[in-house]
Amino acid sequence: MQTRFTPEQLKDPDTASSEAVIRKCVHCGFCTATCPTYVLFGDELDGPRGRIYLMKEMLEREAQPTAEVVLHIDRCLSCLSCVTTCPSGVNYAHLVDHARAYIEDRYRRPWREGLLRGLLAWVLPHPGRFRLALALARAARPVRRLFGSGPLGAMLSLAPGRAPPRPAVERQGPAAPKGRVALLQGCAEPVLRPEIREATVRLLHRAGYEVVFAAGEACCGSLEHHMGRKAAGLAAARRNVDAWTAEIEGRGLDAIVITASGCGVTIKDYGFMLRDDPAYARKADRVSALAKDVCELLAGVALPPMAAPTPVVVAYHPACSLQHGQKLGDVPARLLRDAGFEVRTPVDAHLCCGSAGTYNILQPGIARQLGERKVQALEELAPDVIATGNIGCAVQIGLGAAAPVAHVAELLDWASGGPEPAAMRRQAAGSTGRGGRRSTM
Repeated sequence: MQTRFTPEQLKDPDTASSEAVIRKCVHCGFCTATCPTYVLFGDELDGPRGRIYLMKEMLEREAQPTAEVVLHIDRCLSCLSCVTTCPSGVNYAHLVDHARAYIEDRYRRPWREGLLRGLLAWVLPHPGRFRLALALARAARPVRRLFGSGPLGAMLSLAPGRAPPRPAVERQGPAAPKGRVALLQGCAEPVLRPEIREATVRLLHRAGYEVVFAAGEACCGSLEHHMGRKAAGLAAARRNVDAWTAEIEGRGLDAIVITASGCGVTIKDYGFMLRDDPAYARKADRVSALAKDVCELLAGVALPPMAAPTPVVVAYHPACSLQHGQKLGDVPARLLRDAGFEVRTPVDAHLCCGSAGTYNILQPGIARQLGERKVQALEELAPDVIATGNIGCAVQIGLGAAAPVAHVAELLDWASGGPEPAAMRRQAAGSTGRGGRRSTM
């Protein structure tokens, strides 16, 4: 695609990066067929090609963002299905992140919308604040219908009906570990599903790894970064780079292991995000190189003997951040099959479930349509359990699914001697999956 940025504009590193991305686009339109919002609306401006045109015009002209441009950029899920489809290697992720930061700096949103976005950025990256918010949401659930189907109603629907348990104390690792890894503690996952971390630690211990938690590490910055809050996203990246660098330069690390795949995409991009910061560029590159999804790590090591405790049908939902963002393909599904599970994948596996970070709060109507479509596709497989590798997907799919939803690591932990996943235990009594299969849990 031809561009008309001036030499002065291209002195800005973000603009230069975006210009290079735009130039790779050849207008082919292959991306539209796999874009969830284009599939829903059939509108060119709600597909990647149309959004690239909008972003190009806005950035070239250094224009004040219009409400129409903001609408279509906001509707993008950043699922990156278009990146997988694109034959020209267009890095849409870096372009849309730049456009969102540009919009955040220059566009005045309606006050209610601005307040909501600010509240999400203030609450979600901080586990203590998030727990308090969930407690308030549980108290308000009986009257959630009064809030309608908008963002506030969506927030109340997403809140669990019970208080999640506090994370358990981790047990001691192997006596003679073959490696040492830092496990991302995260912000939303340990509040919503602390059992994921517990299962992952047990699994990594059985695989022979010492597991540590880096002092000073906090939210990966993904939430704020994708909302266009560039300074806050970079501050979070620097904080975590410092925390993990201290571990690397102390006793060393073989990997930084991540169980929330949305976080993994951002951490693997720290090197790009901090490329122009002389104090952090090399350290960030090193951190990004060590970052691995838990399935990515396990696929490359000798695992303990595994055998699914009973015949269990698993409907595997490949999170967009795993298949499109991290390019891990069917690695998690292969691990589950090797562990003895019968794994089935829906025909629309390439399409997003509608979670996408804060998307199911900020764009609840679209998210609801995508979520219902995804649940239907998964439950047509008559599963005993639905597996995924991202906390956002687990919550979104769990809103409508009859089958329990578990993290891949929980199922692998179960197959190697750990307890049955908590979601399966909760649904065990009298649970009957769609298609007449009685739960084997």
